[in-house]
Amino acid sequence: MPNMDLLTANDKQGRYPNSYYAKNANHILELPSLFSDIEVDVCVVGAGFTGLSAALHLAQSGYSVAIIEAQRIGFGASGRNGGQVSGGQRMDQEGLESMLGDEHARALWDISQQSVDLVRELSADMNDCGVVDGIIHTAHRERYVSEEHAYTDHLCDKYGYGKIRNLSREETRDLVNSPAYYGGTLDMGAGHIDPLRYAFGLARKCVDLGVMIYEQSKVIDVQSGDPALVKTEGGLVHAKFVVLACNGYLGRLNHRVAARVMPINNFIIATEPMSESAQEALIKNNHAVADSKFVVNYFRFSLDRRLLFGGSESYGYKFPGDITATVRKPMLQIYPQLKDTRIDYAWGGTLGITMNRMPHFERMEGNILSASGYSGHGVAMATMGGKMAADAIRGQAEQFDFMASVPTPRFPGGMMLRSPMLVLAMLWYSMRDRL
Repeated sequence: MPNMDLLTANDKQGRYPNSYYAKNANHILELPSLFSDIEVDVCVVGAGFTGLSAALHLAQSGYSVAIIEAQRIGFGASGRNGGQVSGGQRMDQEGLESMLGDEHARALWDISQQSVDLVRELSADMNDCGVVDGIIHTAHRERYVSEEHAYTDHLCDKYGYGKIRNLSREETRDLVNSPAYYGGTLDMGAGHIDPLRYAFGLARKCVDLGVMIYEQSKVIDVQSGDPALVKTEGGLVHAKFVVLACNGYLGRLNHRVAARVMPINNFIIATEPMSESAQEALIKNNHAVADSKFVVNYFRFSLDRRLLFGGSESYGYKFPGDITATVRKPMLQIYPQLKDTRIDYAWGGTLGITMNRMPHFERMEGNILSASGYSGHGVAMATMGGKMAADAIRGQAEQFDFMASVPTPRFPGGMMLRSPMLVLAMLWYSMRDRL
C-alpha cells in the first residue's frame, strides 16, 4: 500500500470519475501537458481550490504563474465534494478558544467568514454556480440538541453572528423530512455550490489573466533554492516561489507536510431527478444538510433536483467495490421513503485531514509554501488558503503566517503508522455514533 499512487489508485489517468459533477459540468478548456523547461514567478502544484485561487490572486497582481496538475482541473477533492460552503473552522469556536485563547479564536472566525464571502464573490458571475443560501445542521441524538443550541447562542453572543438560529424538533422535521433528527440549527450565512463548476470557473478566470495551466503533468520533485525547481515527468519549472496545493494527493512529495496531513476517502451518490414537489418534501427551501455524526452525513439537491447524498469513509487507498451500496445504507437510514429511488451516480474522493482537523499551513525554505489538510471543510477555506498564500508571496503574510502558527500535530508513527492508528480511532467513533 505505501507504494500505491493515490492519483491512479481509483481513477484512470486523465479521466474524471463517474460523478454527477463531471458528467454535467461544462469544461471547455483544452490544456497541454508540460514537456519543456519554463521560467515563472510562481509555480503552483495542484489545480484544486487552493491552487486555482492562489494563481488567480497572483495573476491579478501581475505575477507570471504556472499551475502544474498531475491529473485534471478539480480532479481531487475540490471537484468531488458535497459543495457545502460554511463559515467557522472544522474545529468549533469553543475548542479553538480553549486551545488558542479568545483573541486567536476570534481571528480564525473572521478568516472563516472572509472565506465564505470570497467564494460568493468569485462565483457570482459563473453560470449556474452561485452559492445557494442555507445549511441545516441536524442533531442525530436528542442529547445533542441542547449542545447545538448552546453553541448557536455562543456564536450570537460572543461573535455577533446573527445569521444562524436554533430549530426545534418540529421545525427540523418540517425542513428535513426525516425521523432521524431531534433538532438543529439553520445557518443562512452558509450555503452550497456545485464544486466542479466552481473549479472550472476559477480556471477560466486564471486563463483569462494569462496563467499557464498544465494538466497531466505529475510533479516528481520540488527542490528549494533561488530559483526553486519543480520537476515533472516531462519538464522543469524554474520559479521564484512555489505553492504546494496538493491536499490529500500530496503523496511523498513533501514528508514534513505528509506527516501532518493524511489522505482519507469519502463517498457520494446521486439519485435520479425528482419533481419539485418531491424535492420540497425532503428538504425545504433548497438548503443543504449536515448532521452531528462523527462521520458526517451531508446532503443537498442539484440543479436538476437530484439528491446528492454523502456519507461513509475509508482509510486505505482503495475505494469500496460497491460505492452505491455503501452510501445507500446511510441514505435510507435518513430517508427510508427513498428505498425505491434509482441511483444514477456513485463516486469517491480523497481529501486531506489533520489530527485536530485544523488546516495545515507551512512556509518551507522561505520561498516554498504549503496549504492543505482542510479536513472536509475546504470549499471556502481552501479558496481562502490560496488567497493567503498569494498574499504572502506579495509581501502581505500576516494571515498566512497566522494560520501557520496554529498547531497541527504530527500523526503518531509518521506516514507508515498513521493509517492503521486512524482506523482504530475511527472505529471507536463509528461505534459511538451507533450506540
